[in-house]
Amino acid sequence: QLQASGGGLVQAGGSLRLSCAASGSIFRINDMGWYRQAPGKQRELVARITSGGSTNYAASVKGRFTISRDNAKNAMYLQIDSLKPEDTAVYYCNAEITTIPALTMYYWGQGTQVTVSS
Repeated sequence: QLQASGGGLVQAGGSLRLSCAASGSIFRINDMGWYRQAPGKQRELVARITSGGSTNYAASVKGRFTISRDNAKNAMYLQIDSLKPEDTAVYYCNAEITTIPALTMYYWGQGTQVTVSS
């Protein structure tokens, strides 16, 4: 399973670091990513990272958000800087995981709330 943490209430211009930890009978974690869903809007991709460390970002967050992962800890992070009120959303982590015995599926974390005040 995936467990997201690190959200909170911050002022515009502030920073947060979100974490996502995977647990269970994990053989390999492939692609991982962060998504967000604001009230009344669809869930959208924020950033993704491959097992080799290649990244891609949504245009709206490029230059402010940094995704990273620690394969030894089965963890992923999202450093969020220069927060804007429009970044307010529930942030979800997602990962393609191959478990033991061999079954590959996409998993979602429970979400962590990020609220940015102006």
